[in-house]
Amino acid sequence: MKDARRLLTQEEANKLVDLDEVIEEGTKRVEQSGVVFLDEIDKIAGVKSESGPDVSGEGVQRDLLPIVEGSTISTKHGPVKTDHVLFIAAGAFHNAKPSDLMPELQGRFPIRVELSDLTKEDFVRILTEPENSLMKQTVALLSTEQVEVQFTEDAIDSIAEFAYNVNRKTQNIGARRLNSIVEKVCEELSFTASERRGEKHVINARMVKDRLTKITAEDDRSKYLL
Repeated sequence: MKDARRLLTQEEANKLVDLDEVIEEGTKRVEQSGVVFLDEIDKIAGVKSESGPDVSGEGVQRDLLPIVEGSTISTKHGPVKTDHVLFIAAGAFHNAKPSDLMPELQGRFPIRVELSDLTKEDFVRILTEPENSLMKQTVALLSTEQVEVQFTEDAIDSIAEFAYNVNRKTQNIGARRLNSIVEKVCEELSFTASERRGEKHVINARMVKDRLTKITAEDDRSKYLL
């Protein structure tokens, strides 16, 4: 009865909502205060199609240009004007330069900011501060196997230091490096978690170094720690 009442209450509440009014208000907010973030725009810079249909990077740029300049696009909720939408683009630009983009598209992004590489301190904050940080995710994942895991402060500091050093010596892929490093640290524990039910494990800096030193000691092998 309790569940039925809850469903009936929700159904009646939905009837009180004017969906047309909601869509109209949502469209208005998008057109006046909308923000669109275009990630990895460097992937479409300076790439041209040699033959066949123009599915090249330049073709994608030409498709983006009228949207960024301001036009009316069709959505499942009706037409939306992009004249006052804020567009922000970002890219690593390892193998290309912003100047490799079409001049017309470059002109629509007049403000350019170059970001500094992440430091070890940045990695520590990324590992610990977000509500769903990588450390919390790892602990929660292992807890599903009834294995309790705790990372000490020096372990987190050591993971951050390894990530920073590998990024510096090989390709810098930013915070994504942390995923593979944490996986490598917890690899053995993860594969044997079903056999460790009820156990508690404390991961400290010494354990981190034992698992990672052999990999990062040689540049030709550290590149596989993506």
